[in-house]
Amino acid sequence: MAGQILVLNTGSSSIKYELVDVESRERPARGLVERIGDKEGRLTHHTGDDPPYERKERFGDHAAGLAVMLAAFDEAGPALKPVAVGHRVVHGGTRFQEAVLVDDDVISAIGNLSALAPLHNPVNLTGIRVAREAFPGVPQVAVFDTAFHRTLPPEAYTYAVPRDWHDRLGVRRYGFHGTSCAYVSARAAELLDRDPARTNLIVLHLGNGASATAIEGGRSVDTSMGLTPLEGLVMGTRSGDVDPALTGYLARAGGMDIVRTEKELSYRSGLLALAGTGDMREVRRRAREGDERARLALDIYGRRIKKYVGAYYALLGRVDAIVFTGGVGEHDPATRAAALTGLDRLGIALDPTRNEADETGERRVSTPESEVAVLVVPTDEEWEIARQTLALIRV
Repeated sequence: MAGQILVLNTGSSSIKYELVDVESRERPARGLVERIGDKEGRLTHHTGDDPPYERKERFGDHAAGLAVMLAAFDEAGPALKPVAVGHRVVHGGTRFQEAVLVDDDVISAIGNLSALAPLHNPVNLTGIRVAREAFPGVPQVAVFDTAFHRTLPPEAYTYAVPRDWHDRLGVRRYGFHGTSCAYVSARAAELLDRDPARTNLIVLHLGNGASATAIEGGRSVDTSMGLTPLEGLVMGTRSGDVDPALTGYLARAGGMDIVRTEKELSYRSGLLALAGTGDMREVRRRAREGDERARLALDIYGRRIKKYVGAYYALLGRVDAIVFTGGVGEHDPATRAAALTGLDRLGIALDPTRNEADETGERRVSTPESEVAVLVVPTDEEWEIARQTLALIRV
């Protein structure tokens, strides 16, 4: 099938988009609309090697941001005539186990799942609605972040809470970063020259959001994020694992209601709370200058990752590779070292020279003798969304 697929990744305050050529996998255009809802937003639109087309203005909501994105194609090119539009949707609950063609029933179901992802599913829906209006008759496909984790066994997704919470309210582990995990795990198996069905991996997606996933034979069998993306590793502004009684304690001792507590755990915790900034590069800079809070933040961050690596190693029994991806995972050698140093008894031997080399792209950073390979694989969620979209419309 010839043509191009428009991929829309509509986030809580941004819209990332790419135009993907079906046959060549080239990207004729890509861009970002950011700071939606702020006093001044920005659109950056790239086409090939040309200087980017930029606009700075206030985007009151996601619909306005999408309108400016469509205008950028009109003004800076290329002509936008997609054969399909692929949408990232964060939460599919238990209903959506794979990518689906969007219709009115799917839109209604995604809306009903917004209670589980109130910051993401509603804006994901805005992207779908605007694209349906802009491209009438063009197939729209929803690709769900939770779908990759549909293979979690009951002992992984079931919380030890009253059964009716699960049955009536859908309380369970869902997992996130699934689109990234799908792409990265497939690429890692290729780099190892192994059949994905015979490959065991621990994928560490480390960015502003961070997660660890245990993959056995190409299937997710455990993951650190849970009912929401708040559980698990320390993140840029999210706390990760805390005592579940914390919310009740803060209500009694601090007079904090649930809404405030959820916001504080999601937006004012993590590295931001520990070091005063959620940007890992800035945390590193402050630590180098002797900031003790920053040093402690780094120790906590690395320790949490190492705990999950050990736990997932024990769960899998055999690990062929540990795979780093995401902005921090790809570009911060010190985090990779903090996560894996001292695990030689598990057959994990990081090569300091390879790990610290000023390189980008796919690469191996373990020693040649390391029983467990350590790989850096840049994620490509846009291609994975395009791939799943194409597979569905070809049927």
